Amino acid sequence: MGVVITGAGGGLGIAVSKAFADSGATVIAVDRAWREKQPYVTLSVDLTTPGGAGAMIEQASEHGPIDALVHLVGGFRGGSPVAETTDGDWDMMMNVNVRVAFNAIRAALGPMLKARRGRIVAIGARAAVEPLPRFAAYAVSKAALVALIKNVAAEVKDSGITANAVLPSTIDTPANRQAMPNADFSKWVPPESIARLLKWLCSDQAADVNGAVIPIYGRA
Repeated sequence: MGVVITGAGGGLGIAVSKAFADSGATVIAVDRAWREKQPYVTLSVDLTTPGGAGAMIEQASEHGPIDALVHLVGGFRGGSPVAETTDGDWDMMMNVNVRVAFNAIRAALGPMLKARRGRIVAIGARAAVEPLPRFAAYAVSKAALVALIKNVAAEVKDSGITANAVLPSTIDTPANRQAMPNADFSKWVPPESIARLLKWLCSDQAADVNGAVIPIYGRA
């Protein structure tokens, strides 16, 4: 299996990339910049533009067929009620959480539709389906990502392709521990648990799962 993993340099991305590589997949790990060498193929790409997403797929295709796109890119910003949310915060959340996903998915669909085979999985957030007061820009952007995945799923249902979303609660990453040092980390979702779910969704065993929005909340 050839799998393109976006946002692969983050705390979740490193765990997911390792899990796929350990399973024997050809991993094409994508991030804006890589500081350390990894035991799989890495690409440094800006996915905020259609050209960057196209370049990602072109370069990834040099390593074999693209069987799966695992989209992990996302951002978190907020802390203000809707009445006080700035244009900058709103636009950033829409760009990072929706536009980047649209660019990546649109680019990956080209070769998948030609091959009549593929798996697309995107990481959303619990906030996509449950209110998160003072973080409307983040929650709405994640809800838009879910809508994007559902529409892709409806379009590709007869093409041998599936598209699904996974909604974690807080993920137990070093960055989140640093940001919330007083939280109960034991209730958070381990990246390895998410990785196992993503691997299954990309497998042949999940061929009948399409348009699903799957919670993985841990005990949070």
